[in-house]
Amino acid sequence: MITIEQVIDALKYVDDPDLKKDLVTLNMIKDVKVEGKNVSFTVVLTTPACPMKDMIHNACVNAIKHYVDKEAVVDVTMTSNVTQAKQNKDSLAGVKNIIAIASGKGGVGKSTVASNLAVSLAKQGAKVGLIDADIYGPSMPIMFDVLHEKPAMKQIDGKNRMIPVESYGVKILSIGFFADPSQAIIWRGPMATKALNQLCFDAFWGDLDYLFIDLPPGTGDIPMSLAASVPLTGAVIVTTPQQVALSDARKGAAMFRNENINIPLLGIIENMAWFTPAELPNNKYYIFGKGGAQQLSEEFNMPLLAQIPIIQSICESGDAGSPAALQNDTLQANIFMDAAKKLAQTIAMANAKEIAVTA
Repeated sequence: MITIEQVIDALKYVDDPDLKKDLVTLNMIKDVKVEGKNVSFTVVLTTPACPMKDMIHNACVNAIKHYVDKEAVVDVTMTSNVTQAKQNKDSLAGVKNIIAIASGKGGVGKSTVASNLAVSLAKQGAKVGLIDADIYGPSMPIMFDVLHEKPAMKQIDGKNRMIPVESYGVKILSIGFFADPSQAIIWRGPMATKALNQLCFDAFWGDLDYLFIDLPPGTGDIPMSLAASVPLTGAVIVTTPQQVALSDARKGAAMFRNENINIPLLGIIENMAWFTPAELPNNKYYIFGKGGAQQLSEEFNMPLLAQIPIIQSICESGDAGSPAALQNDTLQANIFMDAAKKLAQTIAMANAKEIAVTA
């Protein structure tokens, strides 16, 4: 007869590949039930976008059959509870992880990457928000097909709060909701910083697993003010292979690593990495150079989360208000999904280390 104790002992042989400890020690096994040869339990992962989900599921089934009973019928429920290392206060209290998406220069596809990462994680079941902090060039209202939407206002705990607009499962706030699309936003640094703080702290975000902040390019007032005022989990750097872009990306990465800012670098994404013509599907043409992002990832000891090729539909999808990550079973959707999973994995590992240090 199979016992609950036997099941738990067997699962001690299954390790989380990232955290390097077994699932029982990590308290990831819940609701163990046994009826005859039927065994069921729940595995609580650190993110719904875990790239190791299938491997962990199969390892659990194999462990029960190998260490307990080869004829056992094993039912494993995979769920998640996204981890957080920093406790946020006030209006950001329900937000577990805040990620800045940054670039050293404009025109590298930073906003495209931010929108597709957000959509990819939402598709996996995560609760996701996105702040369009590119004050001078807000693009998220177009990319999410909400150009004519306006955030509602609601009184919560005696304060008036903005209610983010929701599209494709992502909660969004952008200065573009409050400005005439045909007019330039002519603000000095303090005004832009104040606007960003309002988007962050005067909104009701509710419970979020991940809140992305799409920063303006460069290392000016807004990125520096954000790092000082918002409890960032970390930053992702977006670049293209061009040496000019890489040089600026290096400066952006160095800003977050500065001892007065000290924000972890969660990874780098190389956009426009190569071009493959439809008539020559096996050829790659490195129009803007090759290997730069890999070199930068090694230099700053951060993961290379993705290399995104030049695909016309990525640009077209953003312009049409339907991010490329929504196009199931396409090369571009799979690339963004893999990048989002790697990012979620990196965040979970970083949180585990920080929690261990402060415990």
